[in-house]
Amino acid sequence: MAKTPKTTGKASKPDLKPLDQHLAALLNPALTTERQAKASARAGKLSGRSEGFGEAPQAGYTADLSVNDPKLKAALGLPDIAPDVPHRGDRIRDKDISREAMLKDAPRRVRQGNVKRDAEEEEEATRLGSGATAVALKELLEGGDPRFRGRTDWTPHRPERPEKSEGGISFEIVSEYKPAGDQPTAIKALVDGIAEQERDQVLLGVTGSGKTFTMAQIIAETQRPALILAPNKTLAAQLYGEFKSFFPNNAVEYFVSYYDYYQPEAYVPRTDTFIEKESTINEQIDRMRHAATRALLERDDVIIVASVSCIYGIGSVETYTAMTFAVKMGESVSQRQLIADLVALQYKRSGGDFIRGSFRVRGDIIEVFPAHYEDRAWRISMFGDEVESIVEFDPLTGNKTADLEAVKVYANSHYVTPRPTLLQSIKGIKDELKTRLDDLIRTGRLLEAQRLEQRTLFDLEMLEATGVCQGIENYSRYLTGRKPGEPPPTLFEYLPDNALVFTDESHVTVPQIGGMYRGDFRRKATLAEYGFRLPSCLDNRPLRFEEWNAMRPQTVHVSATPGEWELEQTGGVFVEQVIRPTGLIDPEVIIRPARAQVDDLLGEVRDVAAQGFRTLVTVLTKRMAEDLTEYLHENGVRVRYMHSDIDTIEWRARALYAFGY
Repeated sequence: MAKTPKTTGKASKPDLKPLDQHLAALLNPALTTERQAKASARAGKLSGRSEGFGEAPQAGYTADLSVNDPKLKAALGLPDIAPDVPHRGDRIRDKDISREAMLKDAPRRVRQGNVKRDAEEEEEATRLGSGATAVALKELLEGGDPRFRGRTDWTPHRPERPEKSEGGISFEIVSEYKPAGDQPTAIKALVDGIAEQERDQVLLGVTGSGKTFTMAQIIAETQRPALILAPNKTLAAQLYGEFKSFFPNNAVEYFVSYYDYYQPEAYVPRTDTFIEKESTINEQIDRMRHAATRALLERDDVIIVASVSCIYGIGSVETYTAMTFAVKMGESVSQRQLIADLVALQYKRSGGDFIRGSFRVRGDIIEVFPAHYEDRAWRISMFGDEVESIVEFDPLTGNKTADLEAVKVYANSHYVTPRPTLLQSIKGIKDELKTRLDDLIRTGRLLEAQRLEQRTLFDLEMLEATGVCQGIENYSRYLTGRKPGEPPPTLFEYLPDNALVFTDESHVTVPQIGGMYRGDFRRKATLAEYGFRLPSCLDNRPLRFEEWNAMRPQTVHVSATPGEWELEQTGGVFVEQVIRPTGLIDPEVIIRPARAQVDDLLGEVRDVAAQGFRTLVTVLTKRMAEDLTEYLHENGVRVRYMHSDIDTIEWRARALYAFGY
């Protein structure tokens, strides 16, 4: 007998053993409930009973609790209440409210009870645990820092500065150009305003009118140190190069953020994500920052070109100047003491690689690479405990460049702190930690408390052992000795009292100053409320706009389009600089209808080419540039397009070469 072939078109399904009824009930209770409901319905039909609330109402029960004997009533403690007056605790009789009415009203009373219970639970959740953290953060972000609410008065901190060792040098501008166009009038008006102690002035100058040269002339005529504020690093670098060429014999320094890459620590509550701080420091910019602060403390002829990041905190002037020491030729000092002083300033001892911020010892000779120099180092020769000679040399070649009588060594970090101050700071941090932990535990925020304790104790151990820790700037309130809510020490505290401030592109720079504090506050407030940092981290911040406004010296706001705030400060008065020194004027602008604009352009291009000139055409999109190029090429015009997709130097050079550049 022939066998029936197996079907292979469909996958065969293996036979499954039915589940045990108890296991099925456990895995799928919904099916069990439905099965039980059907069984109950069948049982009700068989017995002839009515379902649900269709059964006869239960007869009411009446109990007579009245006591007529007054002595017995007094002994039982029963109140003397008339029987017709209902009171709390009486049973509701059927004659007043029927059972049907009670059952009909039951769902409403249950819903009210559930809503009330949910509201109480929600209120309890907001008072304790993670709910309390979210509520506290919301109040902090919406209301702002409570220490600053309604506060308008603030006295700028002006620390005492040491005597300058390189003072007395005057500004000398070196340029083959002389003021022309509107420049002489603008320079005179602004210099007169500075002499009359006008706190704010506005220079409105068109593009190409020489506003930078005007600023340089004002500095040279007033002989006062200056801070040039730029909105970004790129513009600051451009201004630094220009002022360096105008004042080659003076101290022109560059002060911007020294991070090539910076990812601040942050916490995202919605996704429970903590982002660690990551940064890459540019050693060259760090050196220039040290050179800038040193120049402000040692010289009179200083011009600092800075970005808006200069309103962030650095080491205080008092600590920075205290953590310095001078070495003079012929003085008595032991070599061991000199090495200890260098280590205290965070200089690193090096045996081989001699880099900035390090020192090395070779017999009786100590070589120091100062933090503010790029290509100069000092060689201190000792004879016993006496400084025999001090020589300046090139650290690359070792060649001697100068003999020095004395040198002053500044710290290798703006955040360096003396040991006694550090120990006192640790005590203050521990006190704040204890207070904060008590507050978190009292509100049921145990996770935040455990997290804060673990992180802070680790930082304290690092501070005690090494003097530094990751994120040491978050403890700047204690390290600088400031009170809660006081502004951090910034570059503005290093400025002399007679300094000038120029806000270049003021319509962009001034709004940035106010925005930086608000953005920093939101991030720090989240970290503090969720236990990643102590609340004192809020004092590691940029200056608020009100603090910057109170601290800044006389200011000249420079812009082609001054902002509303700058004009308010001057009452709408500004100095105009419209005529360019070259005499060039803005090109004439002719507006024509869009109809037949391509043919009109073709005619203009041919007319300009006939005169021996070239034409630059700008369009909205890359596609339009390519299509227009193809159309003009078909009509015999020598044309090339250029946009961001052409990113190689070779092709750009070819495009320019085609037109004779």
